[in-house]
Amino acid sequence: MRVRKLVRFISCVALLAPWYAPGAYAQTPYPNRPIRLLVPFPAGGAADLAARTVGERLTAQTGQPVVIDNRPGAGGRLAAEMLARAEPDGYTLFAAVSGAITISPSLYKKLHYDVERDLMAITRFAEIINVAVAHPSANAGSVRDLIAWAKAHGKDIRFGSSGVGQPDHLSGELFSRLTGLRMLHVPYKGGGPALIDLIAGDLQMMFPTYIVALPHFKSGRLRVLAVTTPQRQPLLPDLPSVAETVPGFNVSNWTGLFAPARTPSAVVAKLLAEVNQAIRDAEAVKRMRGGGLEPGASESTSEFAKFIRDETLRWAKIIKDANITVD
Repeated sequence: MRVRKLVRFISCVALLAPWYAPGAYAQTPYPNRPIRLLVPFPAGGAADLAARTVGERLTAQTGQPVVIDNRPGAGGRLAAEMLARAEPDGYTLFAAVSGAITISPSLYKKLHYDVERDLMAITRFAEIINVAVAHPSANAGSVRDLIAWAKAHGKDIRFGSSGVGQPDHLSGELFSRLTGLRMLHVPYKGGGPALIDLIAGDLQMMFPTYIVALPHFKSGRLRVLAVTTPQRQPLLPDLPSVAETVPGFNVSNWTGLFAPARTPSAVVAKLLAEVNQAIRDAEAVKRMRGGGLEPGASESTSEFAKFIRDETLRWAKIIKDANITVD
């Protein structure tokens, strides 16, 4: 009798063992179902292109679909809020942009998410290349020429942007502070309408994304002067940076991958490795550069997190110095 009871006891323990084994849940491979990737702008833009390019590579590498979920609104803040409320399991991710992550915390008194508390920075996707452009009436072939023209005429430079607090707006504010030029900001509901007025001559300058302004460079309706990043870009090696003429000018308009806070470290490590592999793919590099993006992943999540903190502090000072407020 005792032997039969012992056998039954051992059999029960054997059946239950997998449920009590340490790390049993962690052994489930990730990903094992579709991943939703939130994109904060409509299809067709730079952030959308980066997300779709990386998503397609991740699908090929992991065998699980990456579903692009375009959630435009509030300059990326709507998608950031959705991520903050999502389950931290690695199946809802966010193709973030600089505005929602490093600018909005200083621009808005009330956000429905806290970047450090609610979101986890994983890796950059790419630099969205912005350029300084001028109307031909300024007779400027370089940033130095534009500054000389503005000083000679002794009047405000009217510059347009895609909206208050957007990277192209803050680019103009930073340019004004570093050069001492008087500049009048004219905000628009998007970069497209602003470019129309720049081409018409109602504005003298803008800092749009390279890919959006490219057709107008080629037609001669606008003049491209420099890139806004601190160094020249591989995509445009002959185009100088603004910083070569205006030391200290640095505007990084990037896109990168975020997950909800408290996402398991193993999942984060997997995503970092897979994205790094995806961005090294030759076809992915070609596709991104064709859309005015310079791909480049972070070496580690801590490197990306430090970049986010540094950028947030830098934009906070620029916003305060320029006394920028929004309703």
